Amino acid sequence: MSNVVSLGDMEEESPDYEVKLLYPTQCLLGEGRSSQGSAFVKRVLLNRLLGPLYEPQTSTLHFVDIIKHQILHYNAVNHEITIDQFDKPISCLAFRTNGIGFAVAAEGGFAIVEYENNLPCLKYIAEPLPEEQQPYTRFNDGACDPRGRFLAGTLFHKEEPHFNGSLYSYDPETKECKLLDNQDITDSNGLGWSPDGKTLYFTDSFHNHIYAYDYDVDTGNISNRRIFVDALAQGLSSETFCDGLCFDDEGGLWSARWNGSCIARFRSDGTLDFTIRIPGALHVTACTFGGPDNDLLYVTTARCGVIPGSGEPAQQEQYPNSGDLFVVDLKGRFHGGIWRYKFGG
Repeated sequence: MSNVVSLGDMEEESPDYEVKLLYPTQCLLGEGRSSQGSAFVKRVLLNRLLGPLYEPQTSTLHFVDIIKHQILHYNAVNHEITIDQFDKPISCLAFRTNGIGFAVAAEGGFAIVEYENNLPCLKYIAEPLPEEQQPYTRFNDGACDPRGRFLAGTLFHKEEPHFNGSLYSYDPETKECKLLDNQDITDSNGLGWSPDGKTLYFTDSFHNHIYAYDYDVDTGNISNRRIFVDALAQGLSSETFCDGLCFDDEGGLWSARWNGSCIARFRSDGTLDFTIRIPGALHVTACTFGGPDNDLLYVTTARCGVIPGSGEPAQQEQYPNSGDLFVVDLKGRFHGGIWRYKFGG
């Protein structure tokens, strides 16, 4: 059975592939159930997952668990998992041009993860959060621009003291960390660039918007913020929210839907193309392309009831695959694009 969700007149045609659920592999952190069929969405493990980053040289998918303060590494060839444990949350990853390990957005800012005696070590390089905000927020999703700057956003705080989410940039060449935008932003989420680097896309989750900015690659400055995707205006439920994103090589934007059990693909003009249902998972958090032909879509999800806004723990019984890692076989129809880059330090 196809898991593509038709959206009536907004969907010009159904894609020429199907999304199917494969057998579950051995779980690392728990047991779960999955449907069988002629199908190809594959559950890999149970966790609170997001921020996937695929490394083609080693066929490894790297991703994070914010709740458990972990970076996880899934080898797509032998299906082995290794875990790096930290004391504080890490929310997104970037490869580095000048060293091993990762650049990351961590709880308080931008940091480097290096390995000393095979043990992971987190070293902050910039902590820009104002002191009065530090008890109430953290950094969330982010990515690096074509010049190696790291952009990442924070979460808003709707209670007292109220403050907006913010988008920051760190330049490893100048060591400058600057605030790019904090105007009426809720929870910052997935971001990336157009192929020419001149447009930045940035997700504002609770407004259900994906913004576009004019982006100056030479200076790292942004301007002309406008709404690229208004999810509710295009018929998506007000009870579901834009989360992490990635791009294909046709300019399509793939946006995970928190509380929506799906990934939505938007065309290069921002109009909704179709959605792909992720079976048995309520909170779909992020996605990225990978695999030998760059046509597999890896999808992360979150367990129900583990953080405020993630529903009740009892919903986990209704959505038993929430918190699992999935892979969608796109059968060559779509391939990953270039939309994020290595950190320049």
